[in-house]
Amino acid sequence: MSAWLDVPVLHGSFVRLEPLAMAHASDLARAAEEDRRTYGFTVVPRAAGVKEYLATQFARRSEGLTPFAQVRQRDGMAVGCTALWNPRTWPDRQDLRAIEIGWTWLAASAQGTGINAEAKLLLFTYAFETLGVARVDLKTDARNERSRRAIDGLGARFEGVLRSWSASWAPGEAGALRDSAMFSVVATEWPSVKSALGARIEGLSIR
Repeated sequence: MSAWLDVPVLHGSFVRLEPLAMAHASDLARAAEEDRRTYGFTVVPRAAGVKEYLATQFARRSEGLTPFAQVRQRDGMAVGCTALWNPRTWPDRQDLRAIEIGWTWLAASAQGTGINAEAKLLLFTYAFETLGVARVDLKTDARNERSRRAIDGLGARFEGVLRSWSASWAPGEAGALRDSAMFSVVATEWPSVKSALGARIEGLSIR
């Protein structure tokens, strides 16, 4: 199995997830320069650094990163990024047993619109129903209460805080480690999580 996954475009009502490409750079540069107050713990490039950011994400494919642009359906604009990454195989075979959703950010105008929830539904569905994984992970800086609430709202289960687990992306903390709040959805929970997320998104569509 290659480190990164060849995932097709994933379509929803609010968002479609397209394999990340340099063609998304101009949209993402605009998206990244909207209100940045929610980005205190998240890797979001400045407009001038978007092409370098994309090149870095492409290079991470060799480490198991499969990056996407989050494209808003109503206007076709790329308004953020997300990814599948950290794929893990079964000990005695090459098919996947677990994967993580991460590297997620959205423009301020796209937050709270249903795009994040639907993007997660698309990625969960692909992971459980196409890749056949037993588990999907999500994690965030333990101090990031906004992100923790959003992940909890997806139906993922909080598993605890792993101390000094991940690189910190907070300003002024370059080279430091952060405590990471860990969440997951496992295959036995997926049907109920899918139903609840689908109902939530359908409710937003009716508004």
